[in-house]
Amino acid sequence: MSKIYQNLIRQMLFKAQAETAHEFGIEALKIALNSKPAQDFAVKQFACNEFGKLKRFGLTFKNPLGIAAGFDKNGQVVNQLDALGFAFVEVGTVTFEAQKGNEKPRLFRLPEDKALVNRLGFNNEGTAKVVERLKKTSRNCVLGVNIGKNKDVPNEEAIENYKKSFDLAFAVADYITVNVSSPNTPNLRELQKAENLEGLLSTLQKRNSELSKKDKKNLPLLVKIAPDLTEGEIDTITDICLRLKISGIIATNTTVSRNNLQTKKDEIEKIGIGGLSGKPLQTRSNEVIKQIYKTSRGKLPIVGVGGIFSAEDAFEKIRSGACLLQAYTGFIYQGFAFARDVNFGLAKILRQKGFSHLDEAVGTAIKV
Repeated sequence: MSKIYQNLIRQMLFKAQAETAHEFGIEALKIALNSKPAQDFAVKQFACNEFGKLKRFGLTFKNPLGIAAGFDKNGQVVNQLDALGFAFVEVGTVTFEAQKGNEKPRLFRLPEDKALVNRLGFNNEGTAKVVERLKKTSRNCVLGVNIGKNKDVPNEEAIENYKKSFDLAFAVADYITVNVSSPNTPNLRELQKAENLEGLLSTLQKRNSELSKKDKKNLPLLVKIAPDLTEGEIDTITDICLRLKISGIIATNTTVSRNNLQTKKDEIEKIGIGGLSGKPLQTRSNEVIKQIYKTSRGKLPIVGVGGIFSAEDAFEKIRSGACLLQAYTGFIYQGFAFARDVNFGLAKILRQKGFSHLDEAVGTAIKV
């Protein structure tokens, strides 16, 4: 199935503009896997149950691989992605007010690098509409909701903007991710600075506690960080997360770096600004994961994302310190059997290496 996708379907999709192809893919999933019988059939083809139950920040995952935020921005194909073998789906990024995002074209492929560049700009239908859709969805997997800041909201008013989305998302999410690391919303990454991040996360954590007591629901709160941070900044963020009892860090978002690419320089310049994802991000993502793991002494759960295309890539993330994984670009390039191939391949690697459970492999590439 992987070869059919890569040799035929992908070639057809890649002839279209990247965002058009993505929209087509979402619609195709909605139609092809819209019924329970179709989803049940897909589950038989793609599900992997070789990891047992993975307990992470109070939630249970059937395998370690999820789909990263950005693929299903508006929560339209959660169960369809579950049927393809993903254990969790992170929808969004959603913002309190609906946004059109940046001007098109804003999504580009770099096939020579197995990469994407996007400057979508948090295009979404708004948190309220996405939440209402998710309320009507009888989910089969863990659901994360990734929340961001509206473009026209200054950073001084960001906390209230995030809080409004948090209040809405709380009703449907199994966990919520705070996105302060997209390069495509002006000045958003300034919120990763210590004083800004502490204020934001402490406010959301306080609100989380209030809602949890009321609804008797303990909701994990995670934060997604950029790969372009310094070692000192990563250590500071890790310390803040530990102190505020944040449930985990997602490492990492896209990068603004264009180093060591195979794509011709003039083509890259023509594409312009945006966040780079895919294979070129792999090494840096692993470095960030290792640093968080070291600084936290393995006490802070890490969701590793960036450049996962194969089971071997996934294993390196686990060895670096990730206890869960996410993918997006790899799924675009590898196709609908991606989650199955990564999961079964990872399970095989773990057996070959003598690990009886995935947890035994977490962080084995480094010493704490």
